[in-house]
Amino acid sequence: MRPGGRSPAEYERVIDTEARPRLRELIERVTAEQLLLPAVVYGYWPAAGEGDDVVVYDPAEPDARREVARWTFPRQPAGQPGGRRLCLADFLRPAGHEDVDFMCLQLVTVGERASEESRRLFAADRYREYLEFHGLSVELAEALAEYWHARVRTEWGFPDEGKVSLASIFRQGYRGGRYSFGYPACPDLEQHEQMFRLLDPDMIGITLTDEWELVPEQSTSALVFHHPEAKYFVIR
Repeated sequence: MRPGGRSPAEYERVIDTEARPRLRELIERVTAEQLLLPAVVYGYWPAAGEGDDVVVYDPAEPDARREVARWTFPRQPAGQPGGRRLCLADFLRPAGHEDVDFMCLQLVTVGERASEESRRLFAADRYREYLEFHGLSVELAEALAEYWHARVRTEWGFPDEGKVSLASIFRQGYRGGRYSFGYPACPDLEQHEQMFRLLDPDMIGITLTDEWELVPEQSTSALVFHHPEAKYFVIR
């Protein structure tokens, strides 16, 4: 529901009288029919940065630094406006450092029933209901990823201080960063394959298509770094 030509007061009235009641009704139906079934698989791995590579080591023997996975990520080109020539590998201690560093991997989903309900509504030509339900399920998958990232920060020993506002979340007003495959810092979806080897996504019902997309659609992957300067950055 966009403002269009409405005044701010008129638009707020539409939100109060139409949008919020529809949202409450949808949430009540989703809850009663258990259409969203959140699930998470995650873990911590010893890791290091080596040039443009993130090297992951066997967690059974972190000090042995036996490599079990390696991702190569793009680096900001020289001369990019405002660029610092950043790469995700910069957010880990370098290979060979005396102290081993750690990163977190996580996969979250709100379940296959969300995809099934989206398909059912679409096939029945109930387009408004489809758009509302699909939008809610996708946003709640993202909310689950953000919620779990907050839990990871707490487990790492630097919980958020006080209440973190939505605006603060959008500004990454917390320590570290969460990066999903398909976005500029890690654009190669094929690299999902190594994440799937390290985690056990079958236990929460997540699989990969032939194009390395996550199934169910309402799922997200993430590489999580605790470095204080790990923020989103653009690569052009």
